[in-house]
Amino acid sequence: MKFTQKPLHIAMVGVFVGLLAAGQPALADDRESLDTLRETTLNLIDALVEQGIFSREKADAMVKAAQSKAAKIVTREKSKSAAPVRVQYVPETVKNEIRDQLRQEVLAQAKAERWAEPNAVPSWLDRIKWEGDIRVRYQMEEFAKSNATPDDYFLALTSSPETTRAAGFIPVSANTQTDRERFRVRARLGMLAKVSDDWSAGVRLATGTTSDRVSTNQTMGQDFNKYQFLVDRAYVKYDPVEWFSVTGGRVPNPWLSTDLVWDEDLNFEGFAATLKPSFANGDFRPFLTIGAFPLREDGPPSKGSRWLRGAQLGAKWQLMPNSRLSFGVALYDYENLEGRPETQANYQSYQLGGSATYGQYEYGSGLRQKGNTLFDTAYQSDTNSIWGLASKFRPVNLTASLDLAHFDPVHVVLTADYVKNTAFDRSEIQRRTGVALTDGKDYGYLFKLAVGMPKLEKRHDWQGSFAYRYLGSDATVDAFTDSDFGLGGTNLKGYQLGLNYGVDQNAWLSLRWMSAQSIESFSLDPAHRFGVDLLQADVNVRF
Repeated sequence: MKFTQKPLHIAMVGVFVGLLAAGQPALADDRESLDTLRETTLNLIDALVEQGIFSREKADAMVKAAQSKAAKIVTREKSKSAAPVRVQYVPETVKNEIRDQLRQEVLAQAKAERWAEPNAVPSWLDRIKWEGDIRVRYQMEEFAKSNATPDDYFLALTSSPETTRAAGFIPVSANTQTDRERFRVRARLGMLAKVSDDWSAGVRLATGTTSDRVSTNQTMGQDFNKYQFLVDRAYVKYDPVEWFSVTGGRVPNPWLSTDLVWDEDLNFEGFAATLKPSFANGDFRPFLTIGAFPLREDGPPSKGSRWLRGAQLGAKWQLMPNSRLSFGVALYDYENLEGRPETQANYQSYQLGGSATYGQYEYGSGLRQKGNTLFDTAYQSDTNSIWGLASKFRPVNLTASLDLAHFDPVHVVLTADYVKNTAFDRSEIQRRTGVALTDGKDYGYLFKLAVGMPKLEKRHDWQGSFAYRYLGSDATVDAFTDSDFGLGGTNLKGYQLGLNYGVDQNAWLSLRWMSAQSIESFSLDPAHRFGVDLLQADVNVRF
């Protein structure tokens, strides 16, 4: 590495080299002092070469020049007189002062240029933070023996138009009664970059599939085939002031929420802005978040765009030094997500290859889970089913969490969540779809109690939890809810028990038991029920 030579360095080296040259004809009584000075000078020159102040060639040239000059001085002095020549004595304190000053300048330069720090890296790396986690899971799914079979779901399609809440249970290959065991793995790796004081960016990769937005699990048993590592997040964030920020791209969940409405693995595509002033010395922090997220791009003439827009007003309130309340009220509005029956003219045009819009109201199998009321949007002459949503969706969501730290580090956290679909209207559904819906629920709620450490970071950290949820069929869009409880979707009720225990720093074991039952029939036949219990045992590490 090259360094800029400073005038002070040259001057000091010149002083020592001059003394080296002048010290050659010394008397015996000064010999010891001058030998010390000579060795000090040579050692200093070697150190400066090692530090890159100047090259070895230049150092050798300086020493050679000093020796040549000393030889000339000796010859000249001998010709003048045999009298001894005394060299001015340099006190040890002066030599130490010069040496220390030179050392300090070299170290200052090294610190500024970061070439003398242990494990030194370029300064731009200080602005990048890496994070990740890996989870290995055993999962057991135990189905109720009284569950309706796929044949039952198929035979229940008797209405016109056909209706169901579990299109995935209709194929003969579907499983509703046979228990299942599997091992799964999840890996995530993220990078957060502080681009400047106002701008930052984030990227995260994760296992999973492009057809499942609410799970990053990869099931083992793929004949040793490799896994996909997909872009889970990719966003840019602008926060010019502490109380305002804007994020765009594939962004983390911007809402204060639970998995009653939004699965914990779900990320959003679009834009979100948050206003978050602070009052009472930071004890009361209200916030307003608005967001707009395209669900489907505008693709004329075959299909129109679909959007999710939302707004949430809430606050984080430090009630007491050991009590904190967080709450929010959100309204989410889905545009063009509901289904509509296809017309005869559109179907005939499609048959002749002239219609590109046929099937545009589908709520696709790659999007839906189960629970929402579906109807067949295909024209009655079409033997293929095209499932669309019967209800419109405009859910209102109330979320609150109270964190009690009276026994810190053990916390008691109480969480409540409520959702109601304000767009659910049986009369409107019948007018638009022809479906006379007599059952179905438009609301849901969740209560959860967690006791222990809020975040498991050290050995022997622990947390236990109990939760009960009730989520009606059309309370919210089933595509984005928790994918584990009842194997995903809405129209489910039941409880969940959880236990986490830290076995080392950032390493912990988890055990969860979930028991779910259908609220109303997934086939719309009251005699058909569905129930499943789920056991998950995890080994987790975080870095």
